[in-house]
Amino acid sequence: MKLRYLFIIGFIIVFFANCNFAFGQEQKTDIENKIKEYENKLVDLRSQKNTLASQIQYMDTQVYLTELQIEATEGKIEQTQKEIESLSTKIEGLDESLSYFSKLLINQVVEGYKKRTVSFFALFLDSGNAQDLFNRLQYLKTTQNNNQKTLIQVQKTKFNFEDQKKLREEKKTELAKLSETLDQQKNALAVQRNSKQKLLADTQNNETIYQSLLAQAKAQLAGFKSFILSSGANSIIATNALGTGSDNSYYSQRDERWASQTIGSSSENILNVGCLLTSVSMVLKKNGVDTNPSKIASNSDYFSLNTAFMNYRWRFNPWPGGLSSYQVSTSQIDEELNGGHYVIVGVGECTNGGSHYVVLTKKDGDDYIMHDPIYGPDIKFSSHYSNICSGETFK
Repeated sequence: MKLRYLFIIGFIIVFFANCNFAFGQEQKTDIENKIKEYENKLVDLRSQKNTLASQIQYMDTQVYLTELQIEATEGKIEQTQKEIESLSTKIEGLDESLSYFSKLLINQVVEGYKKRTVSFFALFLDSGNAQDLFNRLQYLKTTQNNNQKTLIQVQKTKFNFEDQKKLREEKKTELAKLSETLDQQKNALAVQRNSKQKLLADTQNNETIYQSLLAQAKAQLAGFKSFILSSGANSIIATNALGTGSDNSYYSQRDERWASQTIGSSSENILNVGCLLTSVSMVLKKNGVDTNPSKIASNSDYFSLNTAFMNYRWRFNPWPGGLSSYQVSTSQIDEELNGGHYVIVGVGECTNGGSHYVVLTKKDGDDYIMHDPIYGPDIKFSSHYSNICSGETFK
C-alpha cells in the first residue's frame, strides 16, 4: 500500500513538472515569435514615408520590441537560476555518494589487506569439507569483484561530480551575461521612451515642424557626404592609423573599428556623416569620459527624427560625465580655449552650421591647432580651412 502511495505521489510530481515545463516552453516560443514579428514590422516601418505619425509608430513599435526582449531575457534568467539550483542539489547528492563509495572502498581494501596472506593451502587445511572450501573461495572471488565494482562506481561518481560542477560554473557565467544584457535592455528602453518625449517636444507634436526639421537634417547630412567625397579622405583606414594625438583623445571617423557602423536608428554610417559625432566623442574623451565614436553612434537618443542628425545638442544636457554643451560664438572661441575648453566648430558650407566639423584644441598665434576627424590630430587649422560657421563647447 505504501509503495502504491509513493508511486502515485511521484506520478503527480512528474506530471505537473512536465506541465510546467511545457507551459514554459510554449510561453517562450510565443515571445520569440512576437519578437520576430515586431522586428519585421520595424523593417516595414522604415520603408514608409517619413512623417511624424510614422515616426511615432516606429518608436512605439521599438519600445514594445524592447519590452518583449526584456521579458525573454528575464525568462532565461529565471530558467538559468533554476538550472543552477538543480545542479547544486545534484552536486550535493553526488558528493554524499562519493563519500559513501570512497569509505566503502577503503573498508573493503582494508579487509582485503587483512586476508592477503591467506594461501590456498591454508584455506584447504582450515576447511572442514569440500563444500566449505568452495564457499570460501567463492567468497574471496566475490569480495574481489565487489572491490572492483566499487572502484568503478567511485570513478564514475567522481567524473559525474566534476562534470556537474563545471556545468554549474558555466551556468553561473551565463547568468552573469544575461543579467548584463537585461541591464542594457532596460537602459535602451528608458532611452527609447525619452526619445519619443523629446521628439514630441522638439516638434510640438506638429507635422509641419517635423518636416521642417527633417529637411534640415537631410540638408546637413547631404553636406557632410559631399564634403568627405570632395576631401579625398573618404577611405577607411587601419585602427589608430593617424595616432591618438598629443592628448590621447583623438579619433578618426575613418577608423576601421567604426567607419562602417550605422548611426542611431538611421542607415547612415560614421565614415560618411560622422564628423560631428566623432568631434563630440573627442571632446568628451578629453573631459575624462570613457567613450568613442562607436559608443556615441550606438545611442539613438543623441540623434533626431530617426536620422543621423545631431540637432539641439545643448538640449540633451547633461551628457556623460555630468558635462553640458553650450553654443559658442566666433568671438568667444579664444576665451573658451584659454579656459582649457576644446571647441567644436563647423567649417565649409555654413548653411546648416557647417558641412564638416573639427575640434579646436588651442590657439596658435593667429591660427588654431585642431583635431580633424578625417585628416588627423594636432594640425594647423589654416592648413585646410579658412572660415568658421558655428561653435560649441562642453564643460
